[in-house]
Parts: sequence; C-alpha cells; structure tokens
Amino acid sequence: MTNPRLCYQTIEFGKIDIHLCTLRDKQEFYDPAGVAEALGISSATWPLFGVIWPSSLVLAHYISDYQTKSKRILEVGCGMALSSLLLNKRSDSITATDYHPEVEHFLKRNALLNKDAPIAYEQVDWAATHDELGVFDLIIGSDILYEDQHIALLVNFIENHAKPICEVILVDPGRGRKNKLSAEMIKLGYKADHIKPKHTDYLEKEFKGHILKFTRGL
Repeated sequence: MTNPRLCYQTIEFGKIDIHLCTLRDKQEFYDPAGVAEALGISSATWPLFGVIWPSSLVLAHYISDYQTKSKRILEVGCGMALSSLLLNKRSDSITATDYHPEVEHFLKRNALLNKDAPIAYEQVDWAATHDELGVFDLIIGSDILYEDQHIALLVNFIENHAKPICEVILVDPGRGRKNKLSAEMIKLGYKADHIKPKHTDYLEKEFKGHILKFTRGL
C-alpha cells in the first residue's frame, strides 16, 4: 500500500482564491493502521472525503455571497472543507467537523497553504451523545445524506448544536432524501425552502440538486 497521490488546485470566488491540496482522484486509498476500517470506513468509501464534489462547490459559491459576519458557523461532514476554508479566509467564526480520520490532516495543511489561521475542528460521530462543539447560529453541509438512517442522526445532531434562532444550509445533489429531511426539520420548528441554484457555470455538468435552507426564529 503506497501513499495516496495528491493534486493541487485553486478555486476562485470573486477576488478570493482558495488553494487546495486534495487526493488526486477517487481511486486513492491509504489506511495502513486500519484506523478508518475500525470506524466502519471501507476501502471503497475511504477516498470520498478527499476530493471536491459538485455539491461542495455549490455550497461554497452560495456561502460566498451570504451574510455570515458575527455568526458562529459549523460545517458538518466537511470533507475537504472548501466552505470552511473560504469562511476562514474572510475571518469568520467557523468550526469544521467530519467522521473521517484523515480530514483534520488535510484541513491543517490547506489552512497553511492559504496562509490563514488554523480552523477549529472536531472529529465527530453523529450518533455520539457528547462533544465539545457547543451551539451555532449557522450550520452548513453538502452531500451528507447517503442513506435513510442518516436523516434522524443528522437532524438530532443539528438540533443538539443549533441555537434557538438558527439557519441551516445543506446542499443535496438529488439523492432523494430532501423531503424526508425537510419534514423532520419542520417538526423542530424550522421553515424549509428548497432553492434551485443559479449560475452554476463553474460546474462541468448541470446540477440537478437543491440548496436546502432551514430557518428558525428569524
């Protein structure tokens, strides 16, 4: 098993450039000590955290025009944490989270690559009952619902970390779970809005998903 091959890229948001070191492609794998395997992450799913997905680009572009100043922000299932890196570049209060054991390494590396301060990070399991994160004004994430059982876990995680007045912005690429998620969020007092993103010419293909925006107390 050899070290995974990496690549470097720069993504532009107006006058802001975000530099990224990522896995070269979705075929890379490196888990010599079995750390990921012990967490239930298979060799097939191991590299998924380490590339930039269309949903991540959609979220970052949406957030780039969003009012985030004075808000405490949490990125859920951050992967390569493009949105976190962008918000960090703007000196926003951002905390990133993920389950994959390699995410923190890349997050530190990319914050340095962009000559920015370290980003607060915690490796979390949505099913866990305790963490040190606290509560947030804005919770964001992209392409994080792969299976139906993830819906209840995610909703509970959001509720545990959302202030009474809170916004949640999630990008769904069209995996068929947005309505079930919205129904659960509405039960918690959120208003739900499904937004079709505009001006996605930065993507190679048409984006068939939605931006799911939930607001409570606003």
